[in-house]
Amino acid sequence: MSQVEPNRVALVIAAHPDDGDFGAAGYTSQLAERGWAVHFLVCTNGAKGTEDRTMTRERLIALRREEQREACRRMGAQDVHFLDNEDGELVYDRHFLKQLVREIRAVRPHTVLTHDPTDIIIHDSFINHPDHRATGTAALDAVYPTARDHLNFPEHLAEGLEPHKVREVLLWGSNQPNFDVDISALVDRKIHALSAHATQFTNRDDFVSFVRENWKDEKGRYLERFRRIELQF
Repeated sequence: MSQVEPNRVALVIAAHPDDGDFGAAGYTSQLAERGWAVHFLVCTNGAKGTEDRTMTRERLIALRREEQREACRRMGAQDVHFLDNEDGELVYDRHFLKQLVREIRAVRPHTVLTHDPTDIIIHDSFINHPDHRATGTAALDAVYPTARDHLNFPEHLAEGLEPHKVREVLLWGSNQPNFDVDISALVDRKIHALSAHATQFTNRDDFVSFVRENWKDEKGRYLERFRRIELQF
């Protein structure tokens, strides 16, 4: 495999399996088609999120990991890593920050995509999950200033992980989007990626009908909308 240029690496930091797919599967598929190396990081173990009363915790964790791996294959992502933080109980603390800083220093992305943690209510129709808010806040703090300074978690240096400066952050689920990506040509791929999460979408036809009706704008385009932050130094 040829080496990817340093400014063509993206890291998706998602709280749960399927979050990154909902937020950015169209754009990350575009990036992969353009030769970017796209990496996913899922911050919780996926132990929640089923209406199946017969489902065990251990089986759900294993299934959701494999679903995310398959979704990443469908998007053209290079790999996906999983942290083992408890689903529904994610806390932004020094340990979690260290996990994210380590991933940023290892992957060395130009662009990080993650949850917008700014608001609890999104578009007056969605409550921003506390795991989403914790992930977004920690990811932003990991990007700036923590991953840049060698005095933060200096033990990483012993692993060969140097400080790193991310140059762009894209936040999905934002009330203040300023960057639209037309994913009309790839909306079927996004749906295909999300459909890998069979534990979450038991009726695929209803799900596909819903997203086709609700993701289209007044001009008939399918958009992913982000709050974009370009780091100047």
